[in-house]
Amino acid sequence: MKSSMSFVCGTSDHPLIYQTIGDAFDHAVEQWGENEAIVVRHQGIRWSYRQLAAAIDVFAAGLLALDLQRGDRIGIWSPNNIEWVIAQFATARAGLILVNINPAYRKAELIYTLNKVDCKALILAPEFKSSHYINVLLDIAPAIKTSVPGQLNLSALPALRSLIVIGDKPVAGMFRFDEVAAMAPADAADQLRARALLNQPDDAINIQFTSGTTGLPKGATLTHFNVLNNGFFTGEAMGFTPQDRLCIPVPLYHCFGMVLGVLASVSHGSTMVFPSEAFEPLAVLEAVSEEACTALHGVPTMFIAELEHPDFDNFDLSHLRTGIMAGAPCPIEVMRKVITKMNMSQVTIAYGMTETSPVSFQSATNDPLEKRVATVGRIHPHVQVKIVDEHGHVVPRGTSGELCTRGYSVMLGYWGEDDKTKKDIDKAGWMHTGDLAIIDEEGYCDIVGRVKDMIIRGGENIYPREIEEYLFQHPKIQEAAVFGIPDEKYGEAVVAWIRLNDGETADADEIRQYCNEQIAYYKVPKHFVIVDEFPMTVTGKIQKFKMREQTISKL
Repeated sequence: MKSSMSFVCGTSDHPLIYQTIGDAFDHAVEQWGENEAIVVRHQGIRWSYRQLAAAIDVFAAGLLALDLQRGDRIGIWSPNNIEWVIAQFATARAGLILVNINPAYRKAELIYTLNKVDCKALILAPEFKSSHYINVLLDIAPAIKTSVPGQLNLSALPALRSLIVIGDKPVAGMFRFDEVAAMAPADAADQLRARALLNQPDDAINIQFTSGTTGLPKGATLTHFNVLNNGFFTGEAMGFTPQDRLCIPVPLYHCFGMVLGVLASVSHGSTMVFPSEAFEPLAVLEAVSEEACTALHGVPTMFIAELEHPDFDNFDLSHLRTGIMAGAPCPIEVMRKVITKMNMSQVTIAYGMTETSPVSFQSATNDPLEKRVATVGRIHPHVQVKIVDEHGHVVPRGTSGELCTRGYSVMLGYWGEDDKTKKDIDKAGWMHTGDLAIIDEEGYCDIVGRVKDMIIRGGENIYPREIEEYLFQHPKIQEAAVFGIPDEKYGEAVVAWIRLNDGETADADEIRQYCNEQIAYYKVPKHFVIVDEFPMTVTGKIQKFKMREQTISKL
């Protein structure tokens, strides 16, 4: 008998995998050692699983020379490259916790994240786009220049001891990535074997910062068990085999890249293809065509950019079959073109959040088109979901309410934030997502809105409160309110209404410049509206819906 309540539980003939990432990778090498594991086109790298394993092992051994103990945190601040993937597996081998730092982060965000989790080491690219990472660090702590590598003692970053820079150029106070491998102690192999025996599937392996609705980012702490299984079952949903070749233009610092890309591939012996450091539509089309990729990941704006590229018709996309579109709702016309013009007849839609490793719902490769556009598919194996009203009671099917998730995929918690963890994960283990959803009679889920006031811009989750906090620090600003409005290209655009202190003058350019220096580019509001007063309720609450209406009508 079908349940009339909005509760769904995913079943599978395949049990959950109770392994560490290190054991799972060893299994992949045993089974598919000579298969091509990874192609990094912008670095000219093409390695088998065995070659990738060798690079991971020597880097893991080198990390032991940096006095990094099991459970220590090591950050990575870099766009997509081979070093990122090596670090993902090497840190897992060494029992370390990898802290993903968004490549777009600026000074304030970097200081906050490194200190929040007491990062003892940081792997960084020298620069990326307009961010000169080395200069940012030297600005925070000029003493790096005169420090002995591995013996940092910085007042602004008290836990940090070692910096590892990617690339050939030596930098004062830092190790080069390639040097680390040569630093391994004589008994490194024995040490790593000892750690492998101590490492447990339920140990924390990864911290990903997700913007808080009430201010600063929170560090979602994920385990081997969380991410390994989510990667595996995501790959299963796409029908992955060792013959599949997945193009990964989505960022590795996010679950989309490191779980749905890397771990989905490795758990099936598939090939990972990285077209470029960051998303470039031409690089994606070239990679898919020249590498005969069978799968492609992206957010809707990425697929739109690929479809609209002037040279689109010159590429052979005939091998494409599947992939994941996630991060924002997909317009039906875009989905039609992805299926017909890009040959992705089995493209899937996925929904989830960083705190749930990330996927909870995914469409099947044979779901009808309207279900793949109007819904986010059905529940993932071994995951439970219920939809509740404002009192926490489960609602009937077809009724809107807050989506709550429970199961293997729910994070350990927010690092060092027990109160916030208890607020989001209740006593029964349910993660309250803050998303409003409806589950229909067939079990398909439709995300209809957000309990929390989140903005999704091109697949990036943006929380207004965090941007407001930065704006409040500007000496001229009395009050700030941030919200989203519809945007043709990115789904939503960020708007900030600003009220200045009495007697102050400032224009949008001045405030935009201030934001550019402090926060990631995608959080910087597209529109600044400077006003004398905000629309308020009788009780003094800001009415963002009125601001939104007024802004849309003006623009």
